[in-house]
Amino acid sequence: MRALIVIDYTFDFVEGKLPCGEPAIDIENRVCEITSKFVAEHDFVVMAVDLHDEDDPYHPETKLFPPHNIRGTAGRELYGKLKEVHERHADEIYWMDKTRYSAFCGTDLEVKLRARGIRELHLIGVCTDICVLHTAVDAYNRGFGIVVHEDAVASFNEQGHVWALQHYTGTLGAKVVRGW
Repeated sequence: MRALIVIDYTFDFVEGKLPCGEPAIDIENRVCEITSKFVAEHDFVVMAVDLHDEDDPYHPETKLFPPHNIRGTAGRELYGKLKEVHERHADEIYWMDKTRYSAFCGTDLEVKLRARGIRELHLIGVCTDICVLHTAVDAYNRGFGIVVHEDAVASFNEQGHVWALQHYTGTLGAKVVRGW
């Protein structure tokens, strides 16, 4: 069994407060295509979406990054056509708020995956070298197989993006695929 985790593909991470910019814009069609394919094949699809409260003095990212994905703002909405895909299939996609880089940290993701007998996780979204990476590391540490779709991940840091893709295969034993 497999699942798709769509990580942080929101307005703030594509064009907004903490943007990946062109690399994230360029993967929009592929993110939507992969998400639609997993929904059509009745796989478990998770929207793992970053959530912050403005000026939260207890959150470590408050000191690291400008405010982003703030509760109740348009910046937290899914980006572009992915928002439409989600609206069409809201009953078939599990929306999950996350407050740390990893989709596992402080969430019920592992419980949902284990209940469904899922062994393989497909990861897409942003940022390749931050939230996608931390989710992949936690998946590895929990014994899940990992597939990262190279043509559906992006970062604002090109060197970090390239390094993370190599780290997935060389250190986590993940499959990195393109055009799958």
